[in-house]
Amino acid sequence: MFCKPSARRLFYVLACARCIMAALSCVPIAVSQTSNAPPAHEVVFYPSGKLRIETYLYKPEGKGPFPVVIYNHGSRPERERTEMPFAYVGKMLAASGYLVLAPERRGYGKSEGTLFSEEIGNDRGPRYVARLQQEADDVIAAAEFAKTLPDADASRIAVMGWSFGGIVSVFAASRSSLFQVVVDQAGGSLSWDGSPELQSALKEAAGKIRVPLLGMVAENDRTTKSVKIVVEEARKKRARARLIVYPPFKPRENPNGIAPGHMIFSAQGISLWQSDLNGFLRQEMAH
Repeated sequence: MFCKPSARRLFYVLACARCIMAALSCVPIAVSQTSNAPPAHEVVFYPSGKLRIETYLYKPEGKGPFPVVIYNHGSRPERERTEMPFAYVGKMLAASGYLVLAPERRGYGKSEGTLFSEEIGNDRGPRYVARLQQEADDVIAAAEFAKTLPDADASRIAVMGWSFGGIVSVFAASRSSLFQVVVDQAGGSLSWDGSPELQSALKEAAGKIRVPLLGMVAENDRTTKSVKIVVEEARKKRARARLIVYPPFKPRENPNGIAPGHMIFSAQGISLWQSDLNGFLRQEMAH
């Protein structure tokens, strides 16, 4: 004798069936995405003097040649040898059509060279500046390496960096004609007040820059002077230089306890400045 199921029981049976079918349908999609997804970047090495420098290479989709951006990172105390590809910058710029090189500064990641903390310690005098100039050599070598890449447009190379990376970007742009533009994100903001030698070196370097420059800093960084003066010195020599001072930034995380505004150029603040950066690059790197 056939028994008609209750409405409640029929509801549970149908609901379970839907769950099972949904779970099964998701399995091949998840596997496909995991197995076929290309890596975001490629790890390569290039020579700089006697050193081998590690860099993360991000490529846009499509056919080149693509304009190039060399991105220089800041410091990360006690994590120097931890590889950090700064994917939030690399992916964003690659999606905008740029071929990106993000080198590990000498002594960082798998790049050869002495750790900054071991070589310089707390020195903020001539040895400090000399080390940063040596790292600028590595940035110039990265531009030379970019010229050998088949997908790179060697006539359009930008250099940019955050914190110490901003310092070496300014130094590199002052010493080489390989760069079409330079972007300084809070370069020297944490060490400006404690290093008269750095103040002098950055002023001198900025005065030698002849390409468009974008200076970016937040109001509540340790100081805004380092970026402002770089922009001012470049303008004195009639370089096109633009300054953007962002409102105070409050990071969600600040594990090193540094000036909160300095963290605007981490992944936490990228939504605030990426359009300014892309607009500047698009305008100044167009043929």
